[in-house]
Amino acid sequence: MTQRSQRGVFVIAEAGVNHNGSLDLGRRLVDAASKAGADAVKFQTFRADALATATVPKASYQESNDDASTQLEMLRRLELSDDEHDALIAHCADNDIEFLSTSFDRESVEVLRHRGIQRWKISSCDLTNLPHLRLIGGFGQEVILSTGMAALDEVLQAVSVLEQAGTDRSQISVLHCSTAYPTPMPEVNLRAMQTLADALPGVRTGYSDHTLGIEVAIAATACGARVIEKHLTLDKTLPGPDHRASLEPEEFASMVCAIRHIEAALGNGVKRPMMSELANRDVARRSLVAACAIAEGEVFTEENLTVKRPGTGVSPMLWDEYIGRVAQRAYQRDDLIDA
Repeated sequence: MTQRSQRGVFVIAEAGVNHNGSLDLGRRLVDAASKAGADAVKFQTFRADALATATVPKASYQESNDDASTQLEMLRRLELSDDEHDALIAHCADNDIEFLSTSFDRESVEVLRHRGIQRWKISSCDLTNLPHLRLIGGFGQEVILSTGMAALDEVLQAVSVLEQAGTDRSQISVLHCSTAYPTPMPEVNLRAMQTLADALPGVRTGYSDHTLGIEVAIAATACGARVIEKHLTLDKTLPGPDHRASLEPEEFASMVCAIRHIEAALGNGVKRPMMSELANRDVARRSLVAACAIAEGEVFTEENLTVKRPGTGVSPMLWDEYIGRVAQRAYQRDDLIDA
């Protein structure tokens, strides 16, 4: 785990299959994710023949963004070999960014486990995959679970499977998500993230973002997301299923910067004066002052007292206590009243 991951919001750059089967492109995605300030860069580990049948059609967004005739053909072009995994893991280490990968089958899980992966990502498509949930849950390590296409009861059931398999609830992050590329704004439903938090106390919640742009991921941070995942590409015009719904490096860097600002701005919830404003308090607040000349022994009244800046004297909140008191000395107009 890198030093970056010790920060509050865990930002994942979803490289996914945007490497297009090229190790060089994969390395450049690692470089871009690291430079943008992400905590982790995530790929996908699968064996195409174990993931899809020969006849399964492509999703609609895959149809428009990839020219393969079938989903299986597309997936075969996007597999990463064991050697390519090793190269990307080493490149992540060199760039001080955590390597993550979503595994989709038992063999792929073993590929990652053999390489010491200790944080597991489960995709939305495997939220109802009982054997897969049990396998990963049995490791008792951190799990990040996406929840696209799922109803609340399905999410609760998946979390229950992970827990029963041996993963403590405190190690689980559940990401609200819509599996539409891109997700239409009226279907984002960020408030569902709070629904998940209420239904799963002790589980971290976050957001896996498939909208265009960066504003929804930033809004999710303001809503309390502890994990943000967003697709990264080097060029949205590249062929491949996910490029068009991804951010290019400069956009991703802007998103990370905004997330860090919002994270800092959220604070700890304690209402108190901040250090940066204390210097302004004395000149901005007001005190009890003489509205006109007041003789020693004269009674303070609503006519001879007023409130003005600075705030270094008696607080106007004590107005009622001073009305009717006798002046212990003479005051000129605008003199601060003695405490």
